[in-house]
Amino acid sequence: MPMKQTGRKVYKTMQGKSIDMDLLRQKNELTPAVGNARVNARGDELGPGGKIIRTREQILADHRAENPGVTDELPVAKDEQVTSSPDPLEVTNEDWVEDDDGNFVQKGD
Repeated sequence: MPMKQTGRKVYKTMQGKSIDMDLLRQKNELTPAVGNARVNARGDELGPGGKIIRTREQILADHRAENPGVTDELPVAKDEQVTSSPDPLEVTNEDWVEDDDGNFVQKGD
């Protein structure tokens, strides 16, 4: 399963050097992770000597087979607009008043 491409992210260090984080991540994706997780940066399961036992795709396929409610990640088209409906439980500022001690309490309390 390919990763979502969000564009190259290039950072500038304090000394003015440019660092391309996506390129750095790609170069080191087969490097074993630090710690006792026994995975590489890509997410492949590693065995003795750093050999790849199961790839990331096999692990995800097994997970999806065991959990049928899990859906694939689908990118959102650029022309689609995400709209949020107003929250019916949202409390407005008119519902609150300040009491004699300077605390805000709901009207009627």
